[in-house]
Amino acid sequence: MMPAGFSSLLQKPLMRRLSRDVLLAMDPERAHKATLLALKSGLLANDLKTGATETGQKGELNCSIAGIPLSNPLGMAAGFDKNGEVFAPLASLGFGFCEVGTITPDPQDGNPGPRLFRLMAARGVINRMGFNNQGHEKVLERLNKNLERKKAPVGINIGANKNSEDFVADYVRGVKKFAGIADYLAMNVSSPNTPGLRGLQSAEMLKRLLDRTLDERERQDSAPPVFLKIAPDLDERAMDDIAGIVARSGLDGLIISNTSTGRTGVEGHRLASEKGGLSGKPIFEISTIRLAQMRQRVGPEMAIIGVGGIH
Repeated sequence: MMPAGFSSLLQKPLMRRLSRDVLLAMDPERAHKATLLALKSGLLANDLKTGATETGQKGELNCSIAGIPLSNPLGMAAGFDKNGEVFAPLASLGFGFCEVGTITPDPQDGNPGPRLFRLMAARGVINRMGFNNQGHEKVLERLNKNLERKKAPVGINIGANKNSEDFVADYVRGVKKFAGIADYLAMNVSSPNTPGLRGLQSAEMLKRLLDRTLDERERQDSAPPVFLKIAPDLDERAMDDIAGIVARSGLDGLIISNTSTGRTGVEGHRLASEKGGLSGKPIFEISTIRLAQMRQRVGPEMAIIGVGGIH
C-alpha cells in the first residue's frame, strides 16, 4: 500500500533528484526496466494526467503529421516501449505520440549483455540491444487488450529477426500484422545492431522493400501511413539514392535518424569503444544535419519525424 500523497511527493524537485540518482546508480538496463514498472504502476503518470489534458485542450501545440492529429509534436521514439507496455502512461506524461517497438515476427532475446552503456560526461548512451522483443503475436495481443486506454496516436515500429533468411519478408509480415491497429507504421532499416540490416538502405534492396511492403499495405482493410527510419551515417550519394526511390514509392514519410556508429563527441571516453549505436546529445548535430539534407532532397511536402539528440 502506498502512503497517501506519496505520488505527489515524487513530483517535487528533491524527490525527482533522488529518484534520478537511484536510477543512475543501477545498471542501465535494470534502470530502464524499473522505469517501465513505475509507468505501468501509474506512479509516474497519474499526477500529470490533468496537466497533459489541459495542454492538449489549449491547442497551442496542436499539429498533424501524415494526416495524424497530435496534441503536440514531441513523441517517444521506438526503443523505450519495445513491447507496447506503457504507451498509455507515456501519453499521460504529455507525449503527443508514442512509437512501440522495434517488433520482429518471432520473439528474440537480442544481444548478450552488457549491451547498454551510459556516457555520463557526454550525455550519451551506446546500445547494442539487438531488437530484443516479445514478437508479433504477444505484442499484438497486448495492444488489442489495451487500446481503450490509448490517449495519443501509437506508431508500430517493425523490424526483421536476426536469423531471418529474408529480411524484406519480415517487414511484409509486420505490415500485415499491424496495419489494422497502428496509427502509423515505421520500418526500421537503420539499426546498427542486426548484422546486414542497414544493407536494406541500398538502392536495389530499398526499392524491393518499399515495393513489397507498400503493396501489402494496400491489401489491408486499413492502410495507415508508412514511414522509413534511416541512419545518420549515410553519405551524400546514399541520401540521393534514398530520396529518389522514396519519391517514386508512395511512402508517406521519413524518420531521421537512428543511433550512430560514429563516435564524434565522445572521443577518449572509456566506453567509446563499445560496439553499438550512439545516441543522446552527441548525435544532435549530425542527426539535425541529416534531417536538413533529406528535407532538401524530398521537398517540403513529405512528412518527416526528427529523432536524435533531445536530452
